[in-house]
Amino acid sequence: MQNSQIAARRAEAVSRGVGVTTQVYAERAENAEIWDVEGRRYIDFAAGIAVVNTGHRHPQVIAAVRDQIDRFTHTCHQVVPYENYVRLAERLNDLVPGNFKKKTVFVTTGAEAVENAVKIARAATNRSAVIAFTGGFHGRTFMGMTLTGKVQPYKVGFGAMMPDVFHVPFPAELHGTSVEDALSVLEKLFKADVDPSRVAAFIIEPVQGEGGFYEVPKAFMLKLREIADQHGILLIADEVQTGFARTGKLFAMEHFGVVADLTTMAKGLGGGFPIAAVTGRADIMDAPGPGGLGGTYGGNPIGIAAGNAVLDVIESENLCERADRLGARLKQRLQSLRETVPQIVDIRGPGFMNAVEFNVPGSGTPDADFTNKVRVRALEKGLILLTCGVYGNVVRFLAPITIQDEVFAEALDILESVLRDCAKGA
Repeated sequence: MQNSQIAARRAEAVSRGVGVTTQVYAERAENAEIWDVEGRRYIDFAAGIAVVNTGHRHPQVIAAVRDQIDRFTHTCHQVVPYENYVRLAERLNDLVPGNFKKKTVFVTTGAEAVENAVKIARAATNRSAVIAFTGGFHGRTFMGMTLTGKVQPYKVGFGAMMPDVFHVPFPAELHGTSVEDALSVLEKLFKADVDPSRVAAFIIEPVQGEGGFYEVPKAFMLKLREIADQHGILLIADEVQTGFARTGKLFAMEHFGVVADLTTMAKGLGGGFPIAAVTGRADIMDAPGPGGLGGTYGGNPIGIAAGNAVLDVIESENLCERADRLGARLKQRLQSLRETVPQIVDIRGPGFMNAVEFNVPGSGTPDADFTNKVRVRALEKGLILLTCGVYGNVVRFLAPITIQDEVFAEALDILESVLRDCAKGA
Protein backbone atom coordinates (compact mmCIF):
# COMPACT_ATOMS: atom_id res chain seq x y z
CA MET A 1 0.00 0.00 0.00
CA GLN A 2 1.22 3.50 -0.87
CA ASN A 3 0.82 6.74 1.06
CA SER A 4 -0.50 8.39 -2.09
CA GLN A 5 -3.24 5.77 -2.47
CA ILE A 6 -4.49 6.33 1.07
CA ALA A 7 -4.25 10.11 0.62
CA ALA A 8 -6.53 9.87 -2.43
CA ARG A 9 -9.03 7.79 -0.45
CA ARG A 10 -8.83 10.23 2.44
CA ALA A 11 -9.59 13.19 0.17
CA GLU A 12 -12.79 11.45 -0.91
CA ALA A 13 -13.86 10.21 2.53
CA VAL A 14 -12.78 12.75 5.17
CA SER A 15 -13.93 16.33 5.66
CA ARG A 16 -11.38 18.84 4.38
CA GLY A 17 -11.83 20.65 7.70
CA VAL A 18 -9.62 18.00 9.27
CA GLY A 19 -6.25 19.29 8.13
CA VAL A 20 -3.11 17.14 8.13
CA THR A 21 0.52 18.20 8.44
CA THR A 22 1.96 15.31 6.41
CA GLN A 23 0.82 12.71 3.90
CA VAL A 24 2.71 10.03 5.83
CA TYR A 25 0.37 7.23 6.92
CA ALA A 26 1.56 5.44 10.04
CA GLU A 27 1.91 1.67 10.13
CA ARG A 28 3.66 1.28 13.50
CA ALA A 29 5.55 3.33 16.07
CA GLU A 30 7.96 2.73 18.93
CA ASN A 31 9.25 5.36 21.36
CA ALA A 32 10.40 8.25 19.11
CA GLU A 33 10.18 6.47 15.74
CA ILE A 34 7.33 5.96 13.27
CA TRP A 35 7.27 3.67 10.24
CA ASP A 36 4.82 4.44 7.44
CA VAL A 37 2.84 2.03 5.28
CA GLU A 38 5.66 2.01 2.73
CA GLY A 39 8.16 0.95 5.37
CA ARG A 40 9.98 4.27 5.66
CA ARG A 41 11.22 5.29 9.12
CA TYR A 42 10.72 8.76 10.60
CA ILE A 43 11.99 10.37 13.79
CA ASP A 44 8.99 11.86 15.54
CA PHE A 45 9.53 15.41 16.82
CA ALA A 46 5.78 15.96 17.17
CA ALA A 47 4.75 13.23 19.63
CA GLY A 48 1.14 13.52 18.52
CA ILE A 49 1.32 17.20 19.60
CA ALA A 50 2.87 16.60 23.03
CA VAL A 51 0.78 13.51 23.76
CA VAL A 52 3.33 10.69 23.88
CA ASN A 53 5.80 12.42 26.21
CA THR A 54 6.59 8.91 27.45
CA GLY A 55 7.09 7.67 23.90
CA HIS A 56 4.97 5.61 21.54
CA ARG A 57 3.86 2.36 23.19
CA HIS A 58 5.85 2.68 26.39
CA PRO A 59 5.98 -0.88 27.80
CA GLN A 60 4.58 0.14 31.22
CA VAL A 61 1.70 2.06 29.67
CA ILE A 62 0.85 -0.77 27.27
CA ALA A 63 1.02 -3.34 30.09
CA ALA A 64 -1.33 -1.28 32.25
CA VAL A 65 -3.80 -0.88 29.39
CA ARG A 66 -3.71 -4.58 28.53
CA ASP A 67 -4.35 -5.47 32.16
CA GLN A 68 -7.33 -3.11 32.23
CA ILE A 69 -8.72 -4.48 28.97
CA ASP A 70 -8.67 -7.94 30.51
CA ARG A 71 -10.80 -6.65 33.39
CA PHE A 72 -13.33 -4.28 31.77
CA THR A 73 -13.29 -1.48 29.21
CA HIS A 74 -16.30 0.68 30.09
CA THR A 75 -19.00 1.00 32.71
CA CYS A 76 -19.41 4.81 32.75
CA HIS A 77 -17.99 6.06 36.02
CA GLN A 78 -21.28 7.82 36.80
CA VAL A 79 -23.09 4.46 36.67
CA VAL A 80 -20.64 1.90 38.06
CA PRO A 81 -17.48 3.62 39.36
CA TYR A 82 -14.02 2.06 39.68
CA GLU A 83 -11.08 2.39 42.04
CA ASN A 84 -8.35 3.45 39.59
CA TYR A 85 -10.35 6.60 38.72
CA VAL A 86 -10.25 7.54 42.41
CA ARG A 87 -6.55 6.66 42.66
CA LEU A 88 -5.57 8.83 39.69
CA ALA A 89 -7.64 11.71 41.11
CA GLU A 90 -5.83 11.35 44.44
CA ARG A 91 -2.46 11.44 42.70
CA LEU A 92 -3.28 14.53 40.66
CA ASN A 93 -4.65 16.25 43.75
CA ASP A 94 -1.24 15.70 45.36
CA LEU A 95 0.83 16.63 42.29
CA VAL A 96 -0.90 19.71 40.90
CA PRO A 97 0.72 22.84 42.41
CA GLY A 98 -1.04 24.39 45.40
CA ASN A 99 -0.86 23.79 49.13
CA PHE A 100 -4.60 23.36 49.62
CA LYS A 101 -7.18 20.60 49.39
CA LYS A 102 -7.98 19.73 45.79
CA LYS A 103 -10.46 17.63 43.85
CA THR A 104 -10.47 16.35 40.27
CA VAL A 105 -12.91 15.48 37.50
CA PHE A 106 -11.97 13.41 34.46
CA VAL A 107 -13.19 14.04 30.92
CA THR A 108 -11.93 12.95 27.51
CA THR A 109 -10.24 15.82 25.66
CA GLY A 110 -8.37 19.03 26.40
CA ALA A 111 -11.17 21.14 24.94
CA GLU A 112 -13.63 19.37 27.22
CA ALA A 113 -11.38 20.06 30.21
CA VAL A 114 -11.37 23.77 29.30
CA GLU A 115 -15.16 23.79 28.89
CA ASN A 116 -15.58 22.22 32.32
CA ALA A 117 -13.10 24.58 33.95
CA VAL A 118 -15.17 27.52 32.70
CA LYS A 119 -18.37 25.86 33.93
CA ILE A 120 -16.82 25.27 37.35
CA ALA A 121 -15.49 28.82 37.56
CA ARG A 122 -18.87 30.28 36.69
CA ALA A 123 -20.65 28.06 39.19
CA ALA A 124 -18.17 28.91 41.95
CA THR A 125 -18.19 32.69 41.41
CA ASN A 126 -21.73 33.22 40.13
CA ARG A 127 -20.09 35.33 37.40
CA SER A 128 -20.05 34.79 33.65
CA ALA A 129 -17.20 36.70 31.99
CA VAL A 130 -13.87 35.07 31.10
CA ILE A 131 -10.65 36.78 30.01
CA ALA A 132 -8.20 34.98 27.71
CA PHE A 133 -5.12 36.07 25.75
CA THR A 134 -4.23 36.67 22.12
CA GLY A 135 -2.40 33.76 20.54
CA GLY A 136 -3.73 31.31 23.11
CA PHE A 137 -5.26 28.02 22.03
CA HIS A 138 -7.95 26.33 24.11
CA GLY A 139 -9.74 23.95 21.75
CA ARG A 140 -12.19 23.71 18.86
CA THR A 141 -15.52 23.52 20.69
CA PHE A 142 -17.49 26.77 20.68
CA MET A 143 -16.23 27.92 24.06
CA GLY A 144 -12.75 26.60 23.26
CA MET A 145 -12.45 28.47 19.97
CA THR A 146 -14.01 31.60 21.49
CA LEU A 147 -11.28 31.57 24.15
CA THR A 148 -8.65 30.88 21.50
CA GLY A 149 -6.88 34.07 20.49
CA LYS A 150 -6.28 33.19 16.84
CA VAL A 151 -8.82 33.55 14.03
CA GLN A 152 -7.19 31.50 11.24
CA PRO A 153 -8.02 28.65 10.94
CA TYR A 154 -9.99 28.10 14.12
CA LYS A 155 -12.85 30.63 13.94
CA VAL A 156 -13.35 31.30 10.25
CA GLY A 157 -16.83 30.49 8.97
CA PHE A 158 -18.31 29.36 12.28
CA GLY A 159 -20.46 32.39 13.02
CA ALA A 160 -20.86 34.26 16.29
CA MET A 161 -18.65 33.23 19.17
CA MET A 162 -19.77 32.67 22.77
CA PRO A 163 -20.66 35.82 24.73
CA ASP A 164 -18.78 37.32 27.67
CA VAL A 165 -15.29 36.32 26.52
CA PHE A 166 -12.63 39.03 26.26
CA HIS A 167 -9.04 38.99 25.01
CA VAL A 168 -5.97 40.81 26.28
CA PRO A 169 -2.68 40.94 24.35
CA PHE A 170 -0.25 38.23 25.38
CA PRO A 171 3.02 39.80 26.61
CA ALA A 172 5.62 38.82 24.02
CA GLU A 173 8.48 41.30 23.81
CA LEU A 174 9.63 39.84 20.48
CA HIS A 175 6.39 41.05 18.92
CA GLY A 176 6.29 44.40 20.63
CA THR A 177 4.01 43.68 23.58
CA SER A 178 5.59 44.21 26.98
CA VAL A 179 4.26 43.14 30.36
CA GLU A 180 3.31 46.77 30.97
CA ASP A 181 1.48 46.95 27.63
CA ALA A 182 -0.61 43.87 28.41
CA LEU A 183 -1.45 45.08 31.91
CA SER A 184 -2.42 48.49 30.54
CA VAL A 185 -4.88 46.89 28.10
CA LEU A 186 -6.32 44.78 30.93
CA GLU A 187 -6.83 47.91 33.02
CA LYS A 188 -8.58 49.62 30.09
CA LEU A 189 -10.72 46.52 29.54
CA PHE A 190 -11.94 46.78 33.14
CA LYS A 191 -12.82 50.43 32.56
CA ALA A 192 -14.37 50.17 29.11
CA ASP A 193 -15.89 46.73 28.59
CA VAL A 194 -16.32 44.53 31.66
CA ASP A 195 -16.54 45.23 35.38
CA PRO A 196 -13.99 43.00 37.14
CA SER A 197 -16.72 42.03 39.61
CA ARG A 198 -18.41 40.25 36.69
CA VAL A 199 -15.31 38.25 35.65
CA ALA A 200 -15.30 34.60 36.69
CA ALA A 201 -11.80 33.68 35.52
CA PHE A 202 -8.61 34.39 33.64
CA ILE A 203 -7.44 31.47 31.50
CA ILE A 204 -3.83 31.32 30.35
CA GLU A 205 -1.31 28.83 29.00
CA PRO A 206 1.94 29.06 31.03
CA VAL A 207 3.69 28.53 27.70
CA GLN A 208 1.58 29.20 24.63
CA GLY A 209 1.28 26.14 22.40
CA GLU A 210 -0.25 26.88 19.00
CA GLY A 211 0.51 30.56 19.62
CA GLY A 212 4.26 30.07 19.28
CA PHE A 213 5.79 28.58 22.45
CA TYR A 214 6.08 31.94 24.20
CA GLU A 215 6.52 31.56 27.95
CA VAL A 216 4.49 33.86 30.18
CA PRO A 217 6.90 36.39 31.76
CA LYS A 218 7.11 35.62 35.46
CA ALA A 219 6.35 39.24 36.36
CA PHE A 220 3.12 39.03 34.36
CA MET A 221 2.00 35.78 35.97
CA LEU A 222 2.66 37.21 39.43
CA LYS A 223 0.67 40.34 38.61
CA LEU A 224 -2.17 38.33 37.09
CA ARG A 225 -2.45 36.33 40.30
CA GLU A 226 -2.46 39.56 42.29
CA ILE A 227 -5.22 41.09 40.14
CA ALA A 228 -7.25 37.89 40.35
CA ASP A 229 -7.05 37.90 44.14
CA GLN A 230 -7.89 41.60 44.30
CA HIS A 231 -11.13 41.15 42.35
CA GLY A 232 -12.17 37.63 43.36
CA ILE A 233 -11.34 36.27 39.91
CA LEU A 234 -10.20 32.67 39.51
CA LEU A 235 -7.01 31.78 37.65
CA ILE A 236 -7.21 28.83 35.25
CA ALA A 237 -3.90 27.38 34.04
CA ASP A 238 -4.34 25.58 30.74
CA GLU A 239 -1.64 22.90 31.04
CA VAL A 240 -2.99 20.73 28.23
CA GLN A 241 0.21 21.07 26.18
CA THR A 242 2.67 22.07 28.93
CA GLY A 243 1.84 19.32 31.41
CA PHE A 244 3.58 16.13 32.44
CA ALA A 245 7.33 16.84 32.43
CA ARG A 246 7.42 18.67 29.10
CA THR A 247 8.84 21.91 30.57
CA GLY A 248 11.23 20.25 33.03
CA LYS A 249 8.56 20.31 35.75
CA LEU A 250 5.56 18.06 36.04
CA PHE A 251 3.45 21.20 35.51
CA ALA A 252 4.69 24.43 33.96
CA MET A 253 3.10 26.56 36.68
CA GLU A 254 5.84 25.29 39.00
CA HIS A 255 8.20 27.72 37.24
CA PHE A 256 6.31 30.80 38.40
CA GLY A 257 6.01 30.66 42.17
CA VAL A 258 2.23 31.16 42.02
CA VAL A 259 -0.56 28.61 41.78
CA ALA A 260 -3.74 28.43 39.77
CA ASP A 261 -7.18 27.83 41.23
CA LEU A 262 -8.03 25.39 38.43
CA THR A 263 -5.70 23.41 36.16
CA THR A 264 -6.73 21.78 32.89
CA MET A 265 -4.71 18.88 31.51
CA ALA A 266 -4.89 16.20 28.82
CA LYS A 267 -2.39 15.17 26.08
CA GLY A 268 0.65 13.85 28.01
CA LEU A 269 -1.47 12.41 30.82
CA GLY A 270 -2.68 9.47 28.74
CA GLY A 271 0.51 8.53 26.90
CA GLY A 272 -1.48 8.05 23.70
CA PHE A 273 -4.87 7.16 25.20
CA PRO A 274 -7.67 9.74 25.47
CA ILE A 275 -8.04 11.26 28.92
CA ALA A 276 -8.27 14.78 30.29
CA ALA A 277 -8.86 16.33 33.68
CA VAL A 278 -9.60 19.44 35.69
CA THR A 279 -7.99 19.67 39.12
CA GLY A 280 -8.56 22.56 41.48
CA ARG A 281 -9.40 23.90 44.89
CA ALA A 282 -11.86 21.52 46.51
CA ASP A 283 -14.44 24.19 47.37
CA ILE A 284 -14.39 25.48 43.80
CA MET A 285 -14.55 22.00 42.27
CA ASP A 286 -17.57 21.20 44.47
CA ALA A 287 -19.53 24.26 43.27
CA PRO A 288 -21.46 22.42 40.52
CA GLY A 289 -24.21 20.16 41.78
CA PRO A 290 -24.27 16.37 41.26
CA GLY A 291 -24.74 15.64 37.56
CA GLY A 292 -23.39 19.03 36.49
CA LEU A 293 -20.05 17.51 35.52
CA GLY A 294 -19.07 14.28 33.80
CA GLY A 295 -19.73 12.53 30.52
CA THR A 296 -20.31 9.04 29.19
CA TYR A 297 -16.64 8.46 28.36
CA GLY A 298 -15.21 10.82 30.98
CA GLY A 299 -12.45 8.98 32.82
CA ASN A 300 -12.74 5.86 30.69
CA PRO A 301 -10.99 3.02 32.58
CA ILE A 302 -8.45 2.43 29.80
CA GLY A 303 -7.40 6.09 29.78
CA ILE A 304 -7.29 6.07 33.58
CA ALA A 305 -5.03 3.00 33.59
CA ALA A 306 -2.74 4.71 31.09
CA GLY A 307 -2.67 7.88 33.19
CA ASN A 308 -1.58 6.04 36.32
CA ALA A 309 1.16 4.29 34.34
CA VAL A 310 2.35 7.57 32.79
CA LEU A 311 2.82 9.12 36.24
CA ASP A 312 4.80 6.04 37.29
CA VAL A 313 7.07 6.32 34.23
CA ILE A 314 7.69 10.05 34.70
CA GLU A 315 8.79 9.41 38.26
CA SER A 316 10.81 6.23 37.74
CA GLU A 317 12.64 7.50 34.64
CA ASN A 318 13.22 11.03 35.98
CA LEU A 319 11.66 12.57 32.89
CA CYS A 320 11.54 16.11 34.30
CA GLU A 321 15.32 16.12 34.62
CA ARG A 322 15.69 14.44 31.23
CA ALA A 323 13.52 17.12 29.61
CA ASP A 324 15.90 19.78 30.89
CA ARG A 325 18.93 17.92 29.52
CA LEU A 326 17.41 17.29 26.10
CA GLY A 327 16.15 20.84 25.77
CA ALA A 328 19.56 22.24 26.68
CA ARG A 329 21.24 20.09 23.99
CA LEU A 330 18.68 21.13 21.37
CA LYS A 331 18.95 24.85 22.16
CA GLN A 332 22.75 24.65 22.22
CA ARG A 333 22.79 23.11 18.73
CA LEU A 334 20.40 25.76 17.43
CA GLN A 335 22.48 28.54 19.01
CA SER A 336 25.55 27.24 17.20
CA LEU A 337 23.75 27.84 13.89
CA ARG A 338 22.76 31.48 14.39
CA GLU A 339 25.55 32.90 12.24
CA THR A 340 25.03 30.32 9.51
CA VAL A 341 21.22 30.65 9.51
CA PRO A 342 20.46 34.40 9.66
CA GLN A 343 16.72 33.69 9.56
CA ILE A 344 16.88 32.58 13.22
CA VAL A 345 15.54 35.40 15.36
CA ASP A 346 14.82 33.54 18.62
CA ILE A 347 15.43 30.20 20.33
CA ARG A 348 13.38 29.57 23.44
CA GLY A 349 11.41 27.34 25.72
CA PRO A 350 11.68 25.70 29.14
CA GLY A 351 12.66 22.05 29.48
CA PHE A 352 11.97 20.16 26.26
CA MET A 353 9.19 22.50 25.09
CA ASN A 354 11.38 24.38 22.67
CA ALA A 355 10.97 26.51 19.56
CA VAL A 356 12.95 28.41 16.96
CA GLU A 357 11.47 31.46 15.27
CA PHE A 358 12.40 32.72 11.80
CA ASN A 359 12.28 36.19 10.27
CA VAL A 360 13.36 37.50 6.89
CA PRO A 361 17.06 38.34 7.46
CA GLY A 362 17.68 41.96 8.37
CA SER A 363 14.03 42.69 9.04
CA GLY A 364 11.35 42.12 11.64
CA THR A 365 9.13 40.36 9.10
CA PRO A 366 8.06 36.84 10.08
CA ASP A 367 9.20 34.31 7.47
CA ALA A 368 6.49 31.67 7.21
CA ASP A 369 7.76 30.47 3.83
CA PHE A 370 11.21 29.66 5.20
CA THR A 371 9.62 27.96 8.21
CA ASN A 372 7.48 25.71 6.05
CA LYS A 373 10.46 24.95 3.81
CA VAL A 374 12.37 23.72 6.87
CA ARG A 375 9.44 21.51 7.86
CA VAL A 376 9.08 20.01 4.39
CA ARG A 377 12.83 19.41 3.91
CA ALA A 378 13.07 17.78 7.34
CA LEU A 379 10.21 15.43 6.47
CA GLU A 380 11.99 14.47 3.25
CA LYS A 381 15.01 13.51 5.37
CA GLY A 382 12.90 11.53 7.84
CA LEU A 383 12.31 14.05 10.63
CA ILE A 384 8.74 15.07 11.53
CA LEU A 385 8.47 18.71 12.66
CA LEU A 386 5.54 20.94 13.57
CA THR A 387 5.12 24.64 12.93
CA CYS A 388 3.08 27.09 15.00
CA GLY A 389 2.70 30.77 15.83
CA VAL A 390 0.23 33.47 14.87
CA TYR A 391 2.46 34.27 11.86
CA GLY A 392 3.33 30.64 11.05
CA ASN A 393 7.04 31.34 11.47
CA VAL A 394 7.89 29.07 14.40
CA VAL A 395 9.09 25.47 14.45
CA ARG A 396 8.22 23.76 17.73
CA PHE A 397 10.00 20.71 19.03
CA LEU A 398 7.98 18.09 20.90
CA ALA A 399 9.90 14.83 20.67
CA PRO A 400 9.10 12.19 23.28
CA ILE A 401 11.10 12.85 26.44
CA THR A 402 12.08 9.17 26.35
CA ILE A 403 13.77 9.53 22.94
CA GLN A 404 16.89 7.35 22.74
CA ASP A 405 20.16 9.32 22.87
CA GLU A 406 21.37 7.96 19.53
CA VAL A 407 18.05 8.80 17.82
CA PHE A 408 18.12 12.29 19.31
CA ALA A 409 21.66 12.83 18.02
CA GLU A 410 20.58 11.63 14.57
CA ALA A 411 17.63 14.05 14.62
CA LEU A 412 19.86 16.99 15.57
CA ASP A 413 22.18 16.19 12.67
CA ILE A 414 19.23 16.13 10.26
CA LEU A 415 17.91 19.39 11.69
CA GLU A 416 21.28 21.12 11.30
CA SER A 417 21.68 19.89 7.74
CA VAL A 418 18.19 21.09 6.80
CA LEU A 419 18.67 24.53 8.36
CA ARG A 420 22.02 25.02 6.65
CA ASP A 421 20.63 23.97 3.26
CA CYS A 422 17.51 26.14 3.56
CA ALA A 423 19.56 29.16 4.65
CA LYS A 424 21.73 28.77 1.53
CA GLY A 425 18.61 28.57 -0.63
CA ALA A 426 19.44 25.00 -1.59
